[in-house]
Order: sequence, then C-alpha cells, then structure tokens
Amino acid sequence: MITHFSDIINGLKGLDRKFTNGELVSKMLRSLSEDWNSLRMLIENTKDVNTYPLDELYGTLMTYEINNAKTKEKARKSKEEMKEPPKRQIALKSTNNERPPNTNMSDE
Repeated sequence: MITHFSDIINGLKGLDRKFTNGELVSKMLRSLSEDWNSLRMLIENTKDVNTYPLDELYGTLMTYEINNAKTKEKARKSKEEMKEPPKRQIALKSTNNERPPNTNMSDE
C-alpha cells in the first residue's frame, strides 16, 4: 500500500506536480480502506495533518498493521484452543452369564 502510494506520488512529481506535506498525508489517509477507520480517525483527530510528517505516518501505519496481524493470529489460536475437545470413546467388555443348554453326552 505504501509502495503503491509512493510510486503514484513520485510519478506525479516527475510530471512537475507539487504537493505539500499536508496534501500527501490527507491523500494517504483518504486512501485507507474501511479496516483502517479507527486509526484514520485517531490520526485526524489528534494530529495536525498539515504538519504530521509523512514518514511518521508510514511508520504508524506499518506498526498498526503488524499489531493487527498479531492480534488476529492470537484470536485464531485462541479460537482453535476453545474448540470442543475430541469425544472420548469407551470400550466395554461384555460377559455372557447365560449357561449353555444342558447337553448330555452320556446318552451314547
């Protein structure tokens, strides 16, 4: 995402398009997907977008992405651990208490 944004901006700068730092930060924040809404709102409400360095924004975005990935991994592992344990099977030994019919071998 950051590389793609940088490529576009560098291409435009090559065409003599000038951007202020505030414009770049605003454009970067607007380009973020819905998954980044909480971070975007936090930055817009707590930082002065016109003076917020673009490199610091990149660092913040990468840190957020790494922490978000770790959180998702922990949640996935926790969910796997919470799955129902395999059902145990019990084998029972059967016995036959019935007596066989009485057969006389002495009738021969």
